[in-house]
Order: sequence, then C-alpha cells, then structure tokens
Amino acid sequence: MGRAFEFRKARKMKRWGAMSKTFTKIGKEISMAVKEGGPNPDSNARLRAVIQNAKAANMPKDNVERAIKKASEKDTAAYKEALFEGYAPHGIAVVVETATDNNNRTVANVRAAFNKCEGTFGTSGSVIFMFDHTCNFRVKTEDLKMDLEEFELELIDFDVEEVFEDEDGILIYAPFEQFGAIQKYLEENNLEILSSGFERIPTVTKQLTEEEQSDVEKLLEKLEDEEDVQNVYHSMEMI
Repeated sequence: MGRAFEFRKARKMKRWGAMSKTFTKIGKEISMAVKEGGPNPDSNARLRAVIQNAKAANMPKDNVERAIKKASEKDTAAYKEALFEGYAPHGIAVVVETATDNNNRTVANVRAAFNKCEGTFGTSGSVIFMFDHTCNFRVKTEDLKMDLEEFELELIDFDVEEVFEDEDGILIYAPFEQFGAIQKYLEENNLEILSSGFERIPTVTKQLTEEEQSDVEKLLEKLEDEEDVQNVYHSMEMI
C-alpha cells in the first residue's frame, strides 16, 4: 500500500475529538458552502459533498437542514478559511486549517497554543511545502462493476495517486485540484459517494521516541480543542 493508505490508517487510529466537535466542524463547512454557492445541493457541488460527509458522520438530518437554513439568512456571520503553520517540539511540522468569523481571535488562540506547548508559530509558507494537498473520495464497494486495477486505470486521466479498499468502502486519493472532475465522474457513473474531503499528507515524516511524541501530542490536542480549528496535520510518524 502507498503513502495515502498509511496516512489514512494512522488518522483513523487516532481519536480526534468528540461527536459534538465533528458536528460543529461540519456545520461551519455547510455555512461556507451555502454562502459560496447557495442552499440548493443540486446546483452546489461543495454543499452536496458536505451533506454526504454529514450523513457519513451520522449527523441528524434536522441538524443539516437547520444549518443550511441558518447559513441562508443574510445576517448570519460568514466564516472564512485561514491556514496557519508552525513547528511542534522536536522539529515536527504542523499545519492548522481553521474556519473563523473573527481572524484576530483565531490568530491569537493558535499562536498561544504553539507558545504554551513549546512550539514555534511560523510565517506563511514556512512548512506548507512539506505537505501534499490531496482530495479523497469514499465510494460504495457494491457499486463498482470492475476490479480495482481496472477502476484505477479508468481514473488515470484525473491523476489519481492511490485506490484501495478497506472495510468501509473504496478510497480514492488524487491531487486537490482534481476534486470537481472526480466528483462529476463518480456521479455520472452512478457510484455513490459515501464521503469526500481534503487532506494534507506529509511528504516526509519524522520518527520520535514515545516521550517526544507525547510532547507533540500535547500541542496537537490543544489545537484540536480550539473552536475555530477544523483540521490539524503534522509530519510526526505515528507509532
């Protein structure tokens, strides 16, 4: 298996927050999607993708509909995406994705987390080059009418990097820029998309001792607990 498979396995084994935190993240994604392309998922591909993810996370349908309605109101605050970079202890690169309605608050909170956990809050571009920005899709295994090798060949024009199967379906990894084209292909070929999204996979990882890893975990957990943080990526090799 390749790099994306190992990255996915490590992320899956890690406990990232409670269900309420997951719903909050999805709620912000719904809000940004509605503000960008309107409340109709049939004509808003981004919203359609977020709704799929909400379903995969077992977010109640009422919660999704309420979030769409709220985001459609003119006086609802607009969330903006902001990216922050830095280093955790022991030279581990960290990328933090946020969605915020108050950038000054978010910058202050993320900076404080790095400082309190003996990390270094970096400037834009300081570590982002160490991560590949990828998109991913999970589709129903039962919908596929060919073997994985044939399927991967079908997707070659989309620069797909990896296709593999786990107990929850078939996963597809490709460059970030190919998201829209792959989404269209899957929908046109009646392959049900169970979930989709974006991830930043480190090009090089660094192995630490258990004690050093614990130092890094303190920062990662503190960042994950911040209300504006959507995702945290790092270059530490999980052991």
